[in-house]
Amino acid sequence: MRIMIVTDQYPPMVGGVPNVTFGLATSFVKRGHQVWVIAPSYGARTIRRSENGVAVSRFSSFEWPTYKDLRIPFLPFASIRQLIKQSKPDIVHVHSPIVLGNIGRMLAANLRKPVVATNHYVPSNMLSREVLADPIFGKPLSDITYSYLVQFYNRCEYVTSPTRTALNLLLEHGLRAPSGVISNGIDLSNYAPGPPEPEVLRRLGLPEDRPVILHINRLSPEKRIDVLLDAVAKMKTPAHVALASTGPAEAELRAQVERLQIADRVTFLGFVRDADLIPLRRSARLFVIPSEADLQSMALMEAMACGLPVLAADSYALPELVHHEQNGFLFQPGASDELAQRMDQVLTDEAMHARMGAESLKIIAEHDYVKVLEQWEVLYHRLIAEFKDTHSHRSRQRLHTSTRL
Repeated sequence: MRIMIVTDQYPPMVGGVPNVTFGLATSFVKRGHQVWVIAPSYGARTIRRSENGVAVSRFSSFEWPTYKDLRIPFLPFASIRQLIKQSKPDIVHVHSPIVLGNIGRMLAANLRKPVVATNHYVPSNMLSREVLADPIFGKPLSDITYSYLVQFYNRCEYVTSPTRTALNLLLEHGLRAPSGVISNGIDLSNYAPGPPEPEVLRRLGLPEDRPVILHINRLSPEKRIDVLLDAVAKMKTPAHVALASTGPAEAELRAQVERLQIADRVTFLGFVRDADLIPLRRSARLFVIPSEADLQSMALMEAMACGLPVLAADSYALPELVHHEQNGFLFQPGASDELAQRMDQVLTDEAMHARMGAESLKIIAEHDYVKVLEQWEVLYHRLIAEFKDTHSHRSRQRLHTSTRL
């Protein structure tokens, strides 16, 4: 197949959507498909080159004023239209409803290419937590955001979400396009349990004499890492928290650490190379995700695949992966007291820890990436065939009508 992926978020940007789009693009190439990616550049120049076997076109852009690292391209309508005409994709897969996603969807429809869209967004990804919490403006702005998302997706041939929760939110707000759930998936041949590796702890400056609590997620306000830090200050167990990522909330979180006087219990690792991430997970004792804006967390799935017990806010789609009292605990969003209690509980009960880690492996087995790629291929083939049949039928109708006239 000839597959085109359109996304406003792609590496080197850090985050779930860049990981998903990069993973799909490179995996499809390995499976024998031709893949083109349309993404923003990280500067004023448009760059076209092969990256890991993928034909990547990065269009000139500038940084989004209110969201560090998110780029806004300079509306390259003509260039993208020419690229679609030259590459002749069988299907266009859009991963964002923003600038490039909108351009890609419109031009693909104009050039008679079927479009499948995957939703990775909720209002808290687009609006600040303070705005959404406003008693007067919060709900109307949330409704407006969903209205925009649904209008975008209703113009596509098919819509997917990585979880049932995410898809139901769109359906509740008026999604009418054919739709289904396809997990982001996890490469179980790469992510698997293993013995702790003290060397990685030493290399990253983490203690070896205390249990490590791991959090891997973009340091953004909606991820609620402030709740985790508050909980650390209330824990009884002498544990250490490792925050592996970067993001716009980092300065504020560092200030919170100083204010709570827990600098000796928290390490900001920044960007951690892939070669260290798997041994880091294996060397941690617990994974915590207090986010209130995740439709499916890749970092959570990777931690589960490495056999870790997991604690998560009872928010959005996280309960689809974290089954309360089975592979971990769910806690009330924002409840740092409850989170502190649960962290103490899992870290001090060895039998519970072992049981929950084993349950994580059972649950995550349903998200094997090989199965996910096969689902995408089946869907793509079906949509391509249906799209051709539909347009062939319309052409026959037009011909029949003109003949009668």
